[in-house]
Amino acid sequence: MIKDMRNEINSKIAVVISREGMGDAPAELSLKLVKTYLELLAEEKKIPAYICLYGNGVKLICKGSPVIDQFKQLENEGSKIVICKTCLIFNELFDKTEAGTIGTMADIIDIQHNCTKIINL
Repeated sequence: MIKDMRNEINSKIAVVISREGMGDAPAELSLKLVKTYLELLAEEKKIPAYICLYGNGVKLICKGSPVIDQFKQLENEGSKIVICKTCLIFNELFDKTEAGTIGTMADIIDIQHNCTKIINL
């Protein structure tokens, strides 16, 4: 019963990543932090309904990123990953995504509006 409730709660959570890493830290530490965060989400079965990437955060889901495997695992566990199309185009990464679905800012706004909790990294 508690496990079902946990899944219901997590089904209303969106994680928003707008940086190429986590926190205001040197690049190496920032990437280490986001990698650990994503790994722990999967290990602890705290799978968010959505992960939205925009700004420099889109770089994390593209070829060569050190956290691609973590995103793929979360996606396989049921998290829907939405990547900002405008940000990919701006960064010349439109054809370099390794997971997730390319969406618009309207898609991201809809997700944020319909979730009960937004976690910003």
